[in-house]
Amino acid sequence: MMSNWNKRTKAVHSGTRRSQYNEVSEAIFMTQGFVYDTAEDAEARFLKAGDDEFIYARYGNPTVAMFEERIATMEGGEDAFATASGMAAVNGALTSMLKAGDHVVSSRALFGSCLYILEEILTRYGVEVTFVDGTNIEEWAAAIRSETKAVFFETVSNPTLEVIDTKSVAELAHAVGATVIVDNVFATPVFTTAFEDGADVVVYSATKHIDGQGRALGGVIIGTREFIRGTVEPYMKHTGGSMSPFHAWMMLKGLETIDLRVRAQAQSALAIAEALKGHDALTSVAYPGLADHPQNALMPDGGTVLALDLGDQTSAFKFLNALSIAVISNNLGDAKSIATHPATTTHQRLSEDQRGALGIGPGLVRFSVGLEDEDDLIADIQNALNVAKS
Repeated sequence: MMSNWNKRTKAVHSGTRRSQYNEVSEAIFMTQGFVYDTAEDAEARFLKAGDDEFIYARYGNPTVAMFEERIATMEGGEDAFATASGMAAVNGALTSMLKAGDHVVSSRALFGSCLYILEEILTRYGVEVTFVDGTNIEEWAAAIRSETKAVFFETVSNPTLEVIDTKSVAELAHAVGATVIVDNVFATPVFTTAFEDGADVVVYSATKHIDGQGRALGGVIIGTREFIRGTVEPYMKHTGGSMSPFHAWMMLKGLETIDLRVRAQAQSALAIAEALKGHDALTSVAYPGLADHPQNALMPDGGTVLALDLGDQTSAFKFLNALSIAVISNNLGDAKSIATHPATTTHQRLSEDQRGALGIGPGLVRFSVGLEDEDDLIADIQNALNVAKS
């Protein structure tokens, strides 16, 4: 029956495991280990644990398992492994499957920590990485070769909001047997079509829209059961990147309302983007939901984030400091609107030339739209823009 449910229903009910008390809200199993009735039972479980059997919190936990099943069901994947953070998910998905001599092709427009994993960590262990302009399918075609093991990209890039043609990249990758791994944070579990478009593995920072209320770190890797349990799980359980039961419980609570929250945020984001077009304090407004966005056809729902370019750092800082509702921070997907200056925070480690090549200029502000009244947000942003140009 669950397979016939719509995504919003799956977000509330899928994966539920009730204890002997038959509770309504999911139970938090705050334990690091589990008791066996006999020594023989312990031996049997270590040889092969059943679907509802657990050994140690680093290996799995009932609350964490509920979150894994729920997000996998929502996303359309077979299985999932929940991690301690979004970056643990990115690292786990890539590192668990790669070895010295493998080749990876990646979009160059990535979050700074993702770039670090690809540029610094994987190459340190003998993995060759080729970066391309993710929006240029000809560059993907030229870079992907017979020995390419994986391709990696953000379906919507952070912070410039370029949208990648997942179907076209996946066709090229699958032609040589490469695994398609995508970071789907900006598209969210609500607007996602990643698996339908050909992705093999989807990763999320659950810290963002899944929690959605600034409470906890978390991540998740979603894919086939063979990949999750055969490749990811052994790596993650031995390197210690698993999610805590309490954080898994918060993520379960977040999923119950994610559809309502993200749709409301996207509606406000579109209204803000339309209201700001042509403002004389801005050199550009980027939002995938706008008809004039270059990849609007790939992401018509738009998402919850805008990229506002004020031209220079002085103007950007004046704008940020003049905001009265949106807060200055480096998260996104929160109930509170958040403004970020990527050049001096999330992408600060990159050189000026690298940032320029990615479109991250000194005047760029990433604006994550929250759940506040959209008219209040528009007034707050317009007032801050007027201060910035004065």
